[in-house]
Parts: sequence; C-alpha cells; structure tokens
Amino acid sequence: MGLEVEVGHCSARGPRPRNEDYAAVVQPARHEEAHGWIAAVADGVSAGGEGAEAAQTAVLCVVRDYHATPDTWDTSVALDRLIGAHNAWLADHNRRRGSAVAMCTLTALVLRGHGYTVAHVGDTRAWLLRGGDCVQLTQDHGFDHPDQRHRLTRALGLDDAVRVDYLQGELQPGDVFVLSTDGVHRTLPRRRLRELARQGDAREAAQALVQAALAAGAEDNATALVMRVTGLGETRLEDQLLRGRQLRVPPRLKVGDRLDGHVITALVGDDGVHRLYQARNAEGELVALKTLHESRAGDAEEREMLAHEAWLGSRVAGRDARGLVRVREQPEPSAFYILFDWHAGQTLEQLLAAGRRFDVGEVLAGALSIVRALGRLHRLGVIHRDIKPSNLHLGEDGEWRVLDLGVAVSGREPRAQRLLHAGTPSYMNPEQWPGHGTDGSDAEPADAQSDLYALGATLYRWLTGRLPYGEIEPYQIGRFRQDPRAPSRIRPDVPIWLDHIVLKAVARDKSQRFETAEEFALALERGASRPLPAPGATPLMARDPAALWKIALGLSLLFNVLLVVWLLFLPR
Repeated sequence: MGLEVEVGHCSARGPRPRNEDYAAVVQPARHEEAHGWIAAVADGVSAGGEGAEAAQTAVLCVVRDYHATPDTWDTSVALDRLIGAHNAWLADHNRRRGSAVAMCTLTALVLRGHGYTVAHVGDTRAWLLRGGDCVQLTQDHGFDHPDQRHRLTRALGLDDAVRVDYLQGELQPGDVFVLSTDGVHRTLPRRRLRELARQGDAREAAQALVQAALAAGAEDNATALVMRVTGLGETRLEDQLLRGRQLRVPPRLKVGDRLDGHVITALVGDDGVHRLYQARNAEGELVALKTLHESRAGDAEEREMLAHEAWLGSRVAGRDARGLVRVREQPEPSAFYILFDWHAGQTLEQLLAAGRRFDVGEVLAGALSIVRALGRLHRLGVIHRDIKPSNLHLGEDGEWRVLDLGVAVSGREPRAQRLLHAGTPSYMNPEQWPGHGTDGSDAEPADAQSDLYALGATLYRWLTGRLPYGEIEPYQIGRFRQDPRAPSRIRPDVPIWLDHIVLKAVARDKSQRFETAEEFALALERGASRPLPAPGATPLMARDPAALWKIALGLSLLFNVLLVVWLLFLPR
C-alpha cells in the first residue's frame, strides 16, 4: 500500500494587481509510488517584472519532472538536479532579456516512504504540525534587517548557480505539512497558523489560512498548500539509512531496562558487533531486539549494514513470512535498533550439539521448508550468503525459519557489505575459494547456488553428523580432493534416493548441482517416486588440477631411484 495523503490548496492575489504565486502537487501513479508525493510553492519576485512566469515554470519543472528521475537517486539529489537545471535556464534567459527579469522563491516537499525531504530557496516556508507543535522547517534567505527583510539573498534566476537548503526527517501518521508564501506567514502568527491548519479537511484548512491572512491585512499574494499524512507506505531503504545515521545506538541494556516501551527480559547473544535481546512490549508480547554493540556505534558502515538488514527483513518477510522472521515497525524510535517477532525454540546447531537425532522424515520436512524459504528470497533477488545450522531455527510451533539477513545481498546493499567475503568456510561452495572458480583461477562471488550448496552441506551434516568435505577453519583454504561419501554409508537408514539428492547438492562441479531452489524442492518432494540418477564420480583432474604434474613427478622420482640403484648395486 502506498503513502496516503490528503491535500488542500488555496491562492489569492490579495491587494496586488496580479497573483505571482504558484503551487502544485503531484500524486504518484501506481508504477511511481516508490518516488512518493511531491509538492512545491513559489513566489515570483515582482520587482523583476516576470515573477509569475518564473514561479510557474519553477514549480512545474520540479513537480512534473521529479517522477522521471532514476529510482537510484536520493530524493535530495533528484531535487538538486531539477532545481539547479531550472535556475541555470532562468539565469540565462534573464541575461538575454535585460530589464525584464524572471526570479522567484521556491519551497518543495517530497513525502516518500517513511520520510520527508524539503528543498528551499528564498522566503516561502514549510511548516510541520505534529502533536501540539508547529515547527518552521525552513529559514528565510533575506537580509537581517527590519527594513530589508523583503529583499532576498537567494532566489531562482538571480545567479548562474543557486545554493539550496535541504532538510530530511521521518514521517509519522497524522503529520500535517503547510507550504506558504509570505502573504500568509508574515501576516498570521504561528499559533493562529497552527489552529487554522487543523480545521476541517485539508482543502478547508488551506482556504481558512488564506482568508484569515487577507482579513488580517496581507499586503501580498497569499497561498497555502496543506498536506495531511493519513497512512504510511512501505519502508524504503533510504528511510532506514536515514534512521541509522541520525539515531543514537543504545548503550548496553540490562534485564529490566526499558527502551521505547520495551522491557528487556534477557540478553540472547553478543558477538562483539551486534547484541540481541529478548524484550516484552507494551502489549505483553515477546520480541527480539537487535542493535549494534556500543563499540561499533561510530562505524558508519556497520550502521548502513544494520539499516539494510532492517529494510530487507521488512521487505521479504512482510510479503510472505513463512520460513522467515518478520521485522516489526517501531514508530518514533528513540534509538537505532531492529525489532523482530520472537519465536521460542532452538537452532539446528543447538539441537545437534545437544545430541538430538532426527529421523529421516523430520530432516526431509525441515529441508523442504527451508529450501522453499530460500526460493522466496531468491525470487526477490536476495542471496543469504550464510546458510548453516546456527541460522536455521526450529520454533516451538514446529516451523523451521531462516535467520540472520545481516550479510545478505539484495543489489542495494552498502558497498562494504557487497565486498565483504561473507559465509562460514565449511559451508562455502568451491567457487568462492581461490583457484576453484569455474575458470580455475579467481574466486567467484556468492550467488543463489551458493545458498543451495550451503543447504546441501547442512543437510549432509543433519543426516550424518559430518561435513561433506570436512571441517574448514577460518584460517584455512577449502580443499575438495575427494568426493563425499554417500550418507547411507554412514547412516544406513538414509534411502538411496536421498543419497543422490544430497550428493547432487554438494557436488564439486557447479554444473552438476541444483540450479534453483525450486529444482531442489521438487527433488525432495518427488523422493523415491522419481529418484535422481546416481551422481558420477568427479574425475581426478577436476578434483585436483595438479594431479597430472604430481603423477609425472612421482614417476620421475621413481625412475631416478631405480637408476641410482642400478648404477650402485647391480653388476655391470
């Protein structure tokens, strides 16, 4: 669901002979909802003679072209490009015209996702009404003298380059934004503006503001544009990044401490980078709360990575939470953290360490649930990159879930996260190791097949208690010298058809493994009814490209030994 906004607008020329104010709002089309709403108000500088033209073209340039900017641009970047280009056009035309100068002020507002962005030049204003407060979001660009305040230090068309003020913040349901020209805000006191902006619907509020300004003796055109936020859209990555930059990292929390109404009930984990707490919210529900370790509070890259995890969790689990952990929205957080649903239970790593033995049917059901969750991630373009027993959780409700999207990549992850060589060595596919790529040289980045290989290695350990290619320590390099033993040779109750699936999943050759999660799931579902063919043995040269040289060296050494024996000990 997109952002829900109620809009009202009113403009009057007042005592002036013509109205040189201009305002407009554009609601995004369905395919443009990610860009959000845009509104702008401009006030022509009447001394130049062409203020109305400048105001109208400036507003239309911004609101009409904004939705054509690339999705990858930050809102402030898009506005800066549009405003800068129009200012250059105005300044060039002013040089050509001579005395008929076109200049204007401009205040633009974008409501996008869970945030707002204000761009401002001149003495038009943007106001935010939240709760009982009325906050002026912009500062007038005029001379600081009582008799000179109507003279501007910045305006569109004044110079070849224009300096634009920007302000960004978080949206909340119920927020009211007012864009006004000086005919309104120089006439009405702030308290009166706050009262009128909340009257009736947005259209009635805008009319009330303009009529009250005229009645109070406004000496200029009067324009008011009112926007009321009635519902928020989906959280954007930019919203989470902004939150990560602006909010503080909470200090170490103890049992009984409170954070935004959540009471800490236990410290679940601390790896030196993140802390995970169990907490109880105001409704009495248990939640998981994840935050940065205070030693990482000043690390901008760690903040970006946690913000990406929060956005990714809300994006993937919000659509279909089966097999994943849902991220909860926290309105008005006072600190930077993520809230997750709490699921009582244990990870597969904990269960295996405790000596629990799963029968083959339980393993199959769990593997099928996990591979379907991976399929949902992959269809959204997300690669988990760290599938292993400690990231697979069996809840007390009997459902298996994939945990920890902290190192996942989505195509929009921070650069530091993309370059991070993520994963646990024992569960990393051969292509991620130097010398084992498809061209036999450089390591390859993780992809969807990397997740499926890691699940295959997890399934192998789940069934046998061992890893297919042995334990690989973080300081070691993976070696894939021998094909894994069939699980049924270690655990006799494993059926042969399941042998074939597991060995295909962990095959050394990428082309022999499952290409998609759907293919993996189909093989598990069909089971013995349509078994996969037995995998062939990996050729020696594929397992060890240097084998030929080793054999040649061995034969050479043997020949030389025989030659030495013949020369020294045999009769001539």
